Amino acid sequence: MTDDATIRQAHGENPIAAVRKAHHEQLLLCDRLEEIADSLPDSVNKQKCLYAARALGPMIRSGHRFEEDVVFPLISGQLEGDEKIKATLNRLRFEHCEDECFAEELTEALHALAEGAEDINIEATGYMLRGFFEAMRRHIAFENEFLLSKEALVAADNLRLAPGH
Repeated sequence: MTDDATIRQAHGENPIAAVRKAHHEQLLLCDRLEEIADSLPDSVNKQKCLYAARALGPMIRSGHRFEEDVVFPLISGQLEGDEKIKATLNRLRFEHCEDECFAEELTEALHALAEGAEDINIEATGYMLRGFFEAMRRHIAFENEFLLSKEALVAADNLRLAPGH
């Protein structure tokens, strides 16, 4: 098993624990986005929309940067030479990019809802909200199941420690 000291950030936090915490916060935001979608068209809480708009972009970007700069290299290092993990990490990076672009568009829509814009297409906004939070939940579930699960990390350590690796 990887020594905790070797996977700690400079500030002392275990990167896997940090990602799990970020995932938890992102899932809470997904819950808020779902509440907003469910409130459309007649019961929109403008404060919730404003909060979500302010939190969305920074939360998603910082979580993705941490994964890509810290966690992915950790996993990649443990499974050096594994083309499947390399392809998986590349796919996740691409999904991060898509999610961040989608979050920017969603932020604009949430601001419009918060401002009570009359020209906003409520049906399209609801569809956008649902598309975003469902995609985020799937992405997080995949990362948790295949990259961050205890079994995956133990398997990565065992592979790394096996003769010839």
